[in-house]
Amino acid sequence: MKYLNLDPSLQGAEDAEDIPIASELLEKKLAEIDSQLTQLPETDSIKRAELLLDYGSTCLELQKNFEAWQVAQQAFNLFTPAENWEGAVQACNIMFGAEQPDSLVALGNGVWLAVTFPIEPELSVLMLEHLVNETPDDSDGGAVAAATAHYLAELRAEEQHRENLLFFTNQLLATVARRHSNIESQTDFETWVKKLELDSPNDFLGRLAQVLNVMVQDDWWVDRDALRAKLPD
Repeated sequence: MKYLNLDPSLQGAEDAEDIPIASELLEKKLAEIDSQLTQLPETDSIKRAELLLDYGSTCLELQKNFEAWQVAQQAFNLFTPAENWEGAVQACNIMFGAEQPDSLVALGNGVWLAVTFPIEPELSVLMLEHLVNETPDDSDGGAVAAATAHYLAELRAEEQHRENLLFFTNQLLATVARRHSNIESQTDFETWVKKLELDSPNDFLGRLAQVLNVMVQDDWWVDRDALRAKLPD
């Protein structure tokens, strides 16, 4: 599934007269998903969660942000007991996009899961790009998030997708360097990377954890200690 640079056919209608048509189609889609949810057995929790993600994404397109948040939260609460972390991160992405009071908390939880577990790397990069965009230009937090995105792309992307994803994360890191310290040359960029220890995963991942702790303010939606205990050494 593609997460970066999405261009849905119903999003961003060019002409004003196209907007009601697009909205009508999206409302019809919501009704169809709702019908599927009604018919779905209660025991099929993952399928229900996947339908809720589709419903929530469609609500975002219709600017029904509060409804998008609600159904994405339901999906998150179905995905996490099953340890379906990619689904949980998708739910966090919708909740972040819904621009509700706890959207930054959703982003923090989603980034933690996206970095901790080997989910689709493109989704992990998307979550970290959100974090870059939420940090002030002069904050080291954006640099740490961009470095983590590049690291995950190198570590987890499959060979046929790695080049494109690494190009994207390289550009993201260069953009952060420019806004953070007016970096333009390759030599200055390399010096900046070393100065901020962005070439040391142990250092920038530890600093990312600090950034997330500030964002989430102890409102973690999963038991991180229990999940860490299950991770391979």
